[in-house]
Amino acid sequence: MIKRSLLLSSLLLVSGGLLAQDQAPDLAKAKQTAESVCVACHSADGNSLLPENPKLAGQHEDYLYKQMREFKGWNGAAPVRENAIMGAMVAGLEDEDMKGLAKYFASFELQPETSKNLETMELGQKIWRGGIASKGVPACASCHGPAGAGLPAQYPRLSGQFADYSAAQLKAFRDGGRANDPNRMMRMIALKMTDAEMNAVSDYAAGLR
Repeated sequence: MIKRSLLLSSLLLVSGGLLAQDQAPDLAKAKQTAESVCVACHSADGNSLLPENPKLAGQHEDYLYKQMREFKGWNGAAPVRENAIMGAMVAGLEDEDMKGLAKYFASFELQPETSKNLETMELGQKIWRGGIASKGVPACASCHGPAGAGLPAQYPRLSGQFADYSAAQLKAFRDGGRANDPNRMMRMIALKMTDAEMNAVSDYAAGLR
């Protein structure tokens, strides 16, 4: 009876391992897609050279996957995150393709940007570390971490990201162009911030390590 139980357990472990292998992302296919579809905007390794397009290298795998899924309308439903360019890019991707691309880009080392505006450094640091108490804006570090490393699936890594891109996302949350934040968290924060505050904290985040 014991031998039979051990044999059954072994078979379950083996079948489970084979199933896990079957479900593993196809990184070879992801590489091909990255080099043919994603390269123009994000570069083949996810280190975009264009400040309007985010750097994907080193970003959290779960976060990248979530964003790709939300750019695509599933089963006839409208995309959760609307963007004409990205909507077209992911239109032909299946769920497993997105998982593969997320894993692929997350595996690269980020080539980070730097802070460029010394005049706003103090304001940016103040908002990042302590928020804006008078407006009820929490510290960015409370969710994205003191060094901007973020938290997988929930909060993206912002350290080393293009300041232009980060600021553009804050403005999109405020102005209604982006609405895929859990519990409207970023939309509620962005509504309380000025362009100058967004630009300052985005530039500061670019220099975090």
